[in-house]
Amino acid sequence: MDSTEYHRIVDRYLDDVYRTVLSCCKNRENAEDAVQNAFLKLLKLKDTEFTDSEHIKRWLIRVALNECKNVWKSFWNRNKVSFDDLDTDPSYRDEIHEELIHVLEKLPQNYRAVIHLYYYEGYPVKDIADILEISESNVQIRLKRARDKLKVLLEEE
Repeated sequence: MDSTEYHRIVDRYLDDVYRTVLSCCKNRENAEDAVQNAFLKLLKLKDTEFTDSEHIKRWLIRVALNECKNVWKSFWNRNKVSFDDLDTDPSYRDEIHEELIHVLEKLPQNYRAVIHLYYYEGYPVKDIADILEISESNVQIRLKRARDKLKVLLEEE
């Protein structure tokens, strides 16, 4: 299929395929993704002969609906939670840690990150360096500076 033919098919069937898939996906973004994937598959398709223009339209709709089903079956879609349903407090908050959490929130973000990863998540320095894409010595420096700042902040309280 040449470029001119492909653009003609897109111009002719895009709206029809999109409207059909939108009713299944019930979400504009997922419908757009499904339609885009269907047209990409058409572009990559080799050695397939369509009998007529209706055959192309049916094929595109079927592929786009399958893409929409894949979105609904995806791990992300099955495990997403509305922001309204989220608990605002992290699970590690309790009375004992409440004061420390408030003090940690006063630290600069780069210090909070290394403290959290090191003490709460239990990552070694090497893994923290990989996660934050900084050197191991930089992680150690940040940990040292964060501890020093924490000491000062805790003494003030």
